[in-house]
Amino acid sequence: MKKYFLLFLLSAFTSSLLAQTPKEMAAAIEKEANENSQLPQLAHELMDVIGPRLVGTPQMKSAHDWAVNTFSKWGISAENESWGTWRGWERGITHIDMLSPRVVSLSGRQLAWSPGTSAKGIEANLITIPTLADSLAFNNWVSAVKGKFVLVSMPQPTGRPDYNWEEFATPESFEKMKSDRNAQQQAWRQKIRNTGYTSRTINRALEEAGAAGIIQSRWSSGFGANKIFSANTKKIPVVDLSLEDYGMLYRMVENGGNPLIKVVAQSKELGRVPTFNTIATIPGTEFPDEYIVLSAHFDSWDGGTGATDNGTGTITMMETARILKKLYPNPKRTIIVGLWGSEEQGLNGSRAFVEDRPAVVEGLQALFNQDNGTGRVVNLSGQGFLHSYAYLGKWMEAVPESITKHIETNFPGNPGRGGSDYASFVAKGAPAFSLSSLSWSYWNYTWHTNLDTYDKIVFDDVRNNVILTAILTYMASEDPEKTSREKAVLSINPRTGEKREWPSPRSPNREGGID
Repeated sequence: MKKYFLLFLLSAFTSSLLAQTPKEMAAAIEKEANENSQLPQLAHELMDVIGPRLVGTPQMKSAHDWAVNTFSKWGISAENESWGTWRGWERGITHIDMLSPRVVSLSGRQLAWSPGTSAKGIEANLITIPTLADSLAFNNWVSAVKGKFVLVSMPQPTGRPDYNWEEFATPESFEKMKSDRNAQQQAWRQKIRNTGYTSRTINRALEEAGAAGIIQSRWSSGFGANKIFSANTKKIPVVDLSLEDYGMLYRMVENGGNPLIKVVAQSKELGRVPTFNTIATIPGTEFPDEYIVLSAHFDSWDGGTGATDNGTGTITMMETARILKKLYPNPKRTIIVGLWGSEEQGLNGSRAFVEDRPAVVEGLQALFNQDNGTGRVVNLSGQGFLHSYAYLGKWMEAVPESITKHIETNFPGNPGRGGSDYASFVAKGAPAFSLSSLSWSYWNYTWHTNLDTYDKIVFDDVRNNVILTAILTYMASEDPEKTSREKAVLSINPRTGEKREWPSPRSPNREGGID
C-alpha cells in the first residue's frame, strides 16, 4: 500500500506541474535556478578538473563522458554520437627559459597540435626576419635561420590596452601612439608580403630552411592576454610568448645581442581518434517527432580552460535541462541538448548532426544557442524567419521583465551565416536562434586566450540565461502551433550593395587535422 501511495503522490505532483500556467512555471523555474543552482559545481568540474577541450585530445573525450554521466545522474538519457575522426594530440609540459645574457623563466606555451621536443628540450639562439626587397631576397636569406628560433610576430610598441592610454595619456600622446603603431603595423605587413608568404604560410618555409622552432606573440590587446591557436608546422615546435617576454627578446636581437633560450615543449601524437557530439534527450509526450534543441559547442581552444568559450554556454544548456527534467519532466515536444564537437574548426559537430539527423531538423520547433561569453543575453534576432516575431514574442511574454528589459530584438533579422552552431540549422531553413550575450570584454580578454578561465565567469548573468532559456523552451514545447519557416525578403548588404541571399548548408570536415 505504501508503494501505491507514493506512486499516487508522484502522479499528483507531476499532474500539478503539468497544470501550471506559464506564469507559474516561469516562477518555479526562476526559483529553482536561483535557489538550487548547480552552475558553480558544473563549471568547476568542467573547467578546473577536465580543463580545455581541444578536439582530438583525451580531455575532449573525458568531457563528453563526464557530460553523459552528469545527465544520467539527473535521469536524462544521453550518449556520445560519433561523427568523424581527428588528429589525436595531447599537450605536455611547456617550459621556456632564457639562459643568456641572464637566466629567467619566460611566460609562454606551445600552440595546439605543435610538434613536441624531447624531454631535454632545444637550446638555440634567436633571429628576426629582416626587411627584404622581395621573395628572391628572402630565398637568399632564409638559410640564416638554420638551427635558430625565429621571431615571427611584430613586437608591440606598448603593452597597455588603448583604454589605459585613453584614461591616463594626454590626447596628443594617445594619438601619436596610435599613429606610430599603425605605421609599424603597415610596415610589418609589407615586410611579410615581401617574403612571398603570409603570416600563416611563412612558418612552413622557415621549418623547411632548418629553423629550430618558431616563437610568436599574438597579443589580444588586453593586459596579459594572448590568442592561442594552432601550430602549422610538422616537425618543429611553435610557442607563443607573452607580449612582455617576446618584446624583450626581440629588442635584444635587434640591438645586437645574442640571447640564448631553451624550450621544452612536450606533446604526444595519438593517431586518428573519434570525435563526438554529446546528445541528451527528454522525450516528448504529445509531439515526440517535434523538437526543441538546447545548443552549445563543447570544444574549446586550449590556451585557458575554455570557460567563456564555451563552457558558459555548455553549463547553461545542461542546467536548463536539469531544471526542466525536474519541473517539466513530460514535455509535449522532445527536448534535445546538443553539445557539439569541433565548432572551433568550422561548426563541424553541428553540421554533422544536421546531415546525420534530418528528422530532427525537419521536426525542429526551435533551437536556442548560447556561445559568446559569460554575459547576460542582450540580443535576439529572428534570423530572417518572417513570422519569428509572432512566436518568439509570444514565448518571451512569460519571461520576467527583469530579464527581458535587457534584451534588444531584431525581427525578422538576417540569417546567420556562421559564427556559431545555430547557423548550421539556419542554413537548412530550420528555426534556430542565437542568444547573444553582453561582452564583458570577451573579444580582448577571454575569446581564444590564455585567460579564459573559471574566474572570468559571471554566475549571476549565467543564471539569468538559464532562466531565459528554460522558459523559452517550456513555452516552445507547450505552443499548440508549429513554428513557421517562411523566409523574409532579405535586406541589401550595405557593404556590397547587393541583396542578401540565404546561406547554403555546408558539409563538416569529418577527417580533421590532416594538414
